[in-house]
Amino acid sequence: MSRTASPRASLRTRAARVRLLALDVDGVLTDGRIWIGPRGEALKAFDVRDGFGLELLREAGIELAIITGRSSPIVTRRARELGITRVLQGQKDKLAGLRRVLADTGLAPEQCAYIGDDWPDLPAMALAGLAATVADAAPEVRACAHWVSEAEGGRGAVRELARLLLQAQGRLEDLLAARLAPPRPARAPARRKGARRG
Repeated sequence: MSRTASPRASLRTRAARVRLLALDVDGVLTDGRIWIGPRGEALKAFDVRDGFGLELLREAGIELAIITGRSSPIVTRRARELGITRVLQGQKDKLAGLRRVLADTGLAPEQCAYIGDDWPDLPAMALAGLAATVADAAPEVRACAHWVSEAEGGRGAVRELARLLLQAQGRLEDLLAARLAPPRPARAPARRKGARRG
């Protein structure tokens, strides 16, 4: 069961207001390890469950943004795969990055969730209406979060957060039902009037 701090507003209330999820990358969407080859950064590992959780959030109408201190073509590619168009790389000041995204979307801080894992994320977490982090985050970050995942960064933590947001907004069951429904049979094309039978 995910741990929570004791905020003024309940966790469910905070989650129900979220219209934007902003994410750090290293340590959140990945396990924090960076594989570096002779030509520079070579590999990052992403969890497909996290990707599916983000897909569900987009389907539910929740905006997504990536705010990361590093710059990497790997992140550009992964964001494109996930349909995330708001990507701020090389953003050392995460708070300024989050304020920029909020200004672009016209959303208020209380309508935003931010998930990070280390000290550079703390100012953005303090602004967000819902501050989230991963199980293996720095202790100081866990202490400041409204919600802490069961999973570690890069291992399904973002999928857990997606579930929390969708449950609080009453969308989880509908999204699941849509995937459980049998596919509709394809309709045969209508025959043109006067067409002769073979």
